[in-house]
This record gives sequence, structure tokens and C-alpha cells, in this order.
Amino acid sequence: MTEPSRFPDVMLLAAGLGSRLRPITDTIPKPLVPVAGVPLIERVMDNAKAEGARRFVANAHYRADQLLAHFGGLLKLSREDELLNTGGGIKRALPMLASDPILVMNTDAFWPAGSDTPIARMLARFAQGTAEIVLLCVHPRDASGFARSHDFCLAPSGEITRDYGAPVIYGGVALLGKALFANTPDGAFSLNDIFDSCLERQTLYGVALNAPWFHVGDATGLAEADRRLTPPAG
Repeated sequence: MTEPSRFPDVMLLAAGLGSRLRPITDTIPKPLVPVAGVPLIERVMDNAKAEGARRFVANAHYRADQLLAHFGGLLKLSREDELLNTGGGIKRALPMLASDPILVMNTDAFWPAGSDTPIARMLARFAQGTAEIVLLCVHPRDASGFARSHDFCLAPSGEITRDYGAPVIYGGVALLGKALFANTPDGAFSLNDIFDSCLERQTLYGVALNAPWFHVGDATGLAEADRRLTPPAG
């Protein structure tokens, strides 16, 4: 990091159209969809703030003005006239992110506030110097709203592999250095392309979340998260 004591700036991926959450997203952008009364993006930001995050940038495309108005100008916004996908969206916003590394967070996945502090473990893993990227990993038993069995395997050493170690889901949080974007396209591309390159170099590492994890990608995931997080009546 440029400043050892500085918590990384957070890049919030918020430009998706949220088509699988229609008709809700016909009137509001997906990051503002409420889960048990709290907008998705606020739940994600709360996860980061609980561990020290203070500076946030979000990319936006669909209904960007609503997202900006919701935060009253307190959130930096990187507007995309055309969708740039996850990798392209981050690259466009890099000049707005002062730290190195940066923390990238999807805005449709979170864990209950105060239930774990995984970002601290991610920072510690990155500081060891062997990882170009550290991902938050979720054991399938802890996941809600996720359709696939798993994304990767997490070896006992902390290295992420395709086929050795415990099956895990990518939890939507990545800690990575800006240099990884140096030779990437200027237009749309996926962050997964960078993950794959580091996987081949054996520099992709992960830490496991020790808490329930909610993915709100569709109406079923939203309903389950609402059910489990809404306090009992009375």
C-alpha cells in the first residue's frame, strides 16, 4: 500500500442492470434494492466500514442519478455511458482510487454486519507478498442465493486452485494492486480475466468467510435474504 496505515479505497461494482430482479429494478437501480429494509449497497458498505473503510467509489450506468441522489454527493461516482463490465469499470475508475492496493466489492453480496472481519485477514494475507490478488471465499454451506456448486478450490496454504482444496464460492470481495490493469483493454472486459491470469501464475490467494453469506442475484435470493434477516415481529 502507498500508506501502510491506510485502509484501501473501496471500488463498489454497481453498474449492473439487475434484470433478474425485475420489476423492482424497473424503478430503482439494483444497488438500492432493499434487503430487510436496508439497500444492498449500504449493507456492503457497512461490511467495509466495520473494518476501517472510509473512501468509496462506485461505478454506475443504469439510473446513475438515483444512486448519486441517494448518497447526497457523499459517494464518488464513475459514470459509464456504456457498460464496461467488471474489469473495464474498475479500470475507468482507477484515477479516482488513491490507494494501492484497492478493495473491490460486488454490491449484491454481503454478510451480516458484525458477524466476521474477513477483510483484516485479506490484508494480512496480501501483506505476506506472495499474492497478487486475495479473494474472499465462502464455503457453500454458508451461502444463500447461489446457484452453482462452487467457483474455485481453496488449498490449505491459502492458494486458490481449480481442483485442489476445499470447494469455495467467490464472495464478491477482492484485494488487488493497480498494476494488474496495466495491459488490459481500454473498453469492456471482465475482472475474471485478471483472476484467471493470476491463477495461472499461482498468485491468486483467498481467505474464508466465517459467517453466513447472502447473494442477491434474483428474486429467490432476495426473498431468502429478506426472510432470514428480517427481525421477528413483536
